[in-house]
Amino acid sequence: MLFKDKTAIVTGAASGIGKSTAELYAREGANVVLSDIDVKKGNNAAEEINKNGGNAIFVKADVSSPSDCELLVEKAVKHFGRLDYACNNAGIGGESKPVADYSIENWNKVIAVNLSSVFYCMKYEIKAMLETGGGAIVNIASILGNTSFENSAAYVSAKHGVVGLTKNAAVEYAKKKIRVNSVGPAFIHTPLIAALEDDKDTYNFLVSLHPIGRLGKPEEVAELVIWLSSDKASFVTGSYYPVDGGYLAK
Repeated sequence: MLFKDKTAIVTGAASGIGKSTAELYAREGANVVLSDIDVKKGNNAAEEINKNGGNAIFVKADVSSPSDCELLVEKAVKHFGRLDYACNNAGIGGESKPVADYSIENWNKVIAVNLSSVFYCMKYEIKAMLETGGGAIVNIASILGNTSFENSAAYVSAKHGVVGLTKNAAVEYAKKKIRVNSVGPAFIHTPLIAALEDDKDTYNFLVSLHPIGRLGKPEEVAELVIWLSSDKASFVTGSYYPVDGGYLAK
């Protein structure tokens, strides 16, 4: 087991990439703290892990709130005694409008949930990791942290920000044994995307954007997160890793 006696936090863990990541951390021996705003699904995800022999708890947190992020880390350390890994995954899509029509309210919400939350979480995660000699953080960015996508200004801006913030934190804490990397998923078959399957034209369009000929699976992103968290990636920090079926290679 890669993470025996270690502890990991996963935000946005009630479904999709976050849930798959939490499950893989647990499978590799980590104590896992799942966080989300969806209490029912979050508790169910934690219970599934425990039923399968893992060790998990759920903590409700709105990651756009600095105090919630601080409390999340405090509860993780209080319950399991330490924090070694974190996957900052929580995010939202936002409006689909061009810049001039994009509402200020939605801009602020997307930036808060998708970018500021990563800063808030890392601020407290890093402090906890320093107490026990280091750790590893993986921030979930997006392919749109590397390119543009029409009518998604806030999302694109936030994910570019996550990539930059990741690099900065990685340089600042490299000598203190904390590695920080980001992952850039393309369109992944999460519940949000699955809901589009009835709209064949939209769904097929999204599939067509990936040279590999299909959407990604949450567990395929989770596998990369687990590798980046592990000592197998001990010389890897400050990097951005697409997991995109060839999307960015076009």
